Amino acid sequence: MPEPEIKALFTDVGGVLLTNGWDGDSRRRAAAQFGLDPADTDQRHHLTFDTYEIGKLSLDEYLNRTVFYKPRNFSREDFRAFMFAQSQSYPEMIELVRTAKIRTGLKLAVVSNEGRELTEYRIRQFGLSAFVDFFVSSCFVHFRKPDTDIFRMAIDLAQTQPEQTAYLDDRPLFVEVARSMGLRAIHHTSYEKTRRAFADLGLVGC
Repeated sequence: MPEPEIKALFTDVGGVLLTNGWDGDSRRRAAAQFGLDPADTDQRHHLTFDTYEIGKLSLDEYLNRTVFYKPRNFSREDFRAFMFAQSQSYPEMIELVRTAKIRTGLKLAVVSNEGRELTEYRIRQFGLSAFVDFFVSSCFVHFRKPDTDIFRMAIDLAQTQPEQTAYLDDRPLFVEVARSMGLRAIHHTSYEKTRRAFADLGLVGC
């Protein structure tokens, strides 16, 4: 029996369309540039970042807990600007996803774990809303991957069946969870491999 036609594509952002928004490498660069204690900053980050990602803290509140809990010789504005500047695009991947949408007319959604200010900056800075139909970001919906509720919400919004939905992520665990729910999940490790996977699903030409 042939596989169902793909009618929706869900994709992560960090590690797929863009660099990660605020990962360990970014925090290490911040510690070096601003003279922070890397171990202390990282511990504080891990204790509070999930709360920021599900929309229960603002970016300023997150920074109050991780950086500005004591006087600093740099401004909050400079630190925020540094955070935002860590985001860079992967133009080939953006074009691949855009091409798949144009070619097939599928619904395209972002399903991501990100805090609100970083999400809004990245959507605006890289023009994601020009081709993405809707954003199921943890900061908007108050669920985080791997919680299956965030995938169910995206499926409900797309009004497609799991087996009609492709999902793209660079994190193996999230791919496994999506696959366990019936989505046609792809582990993104490179442009070339993901393009071949898209071709196998009929989303782009061979």
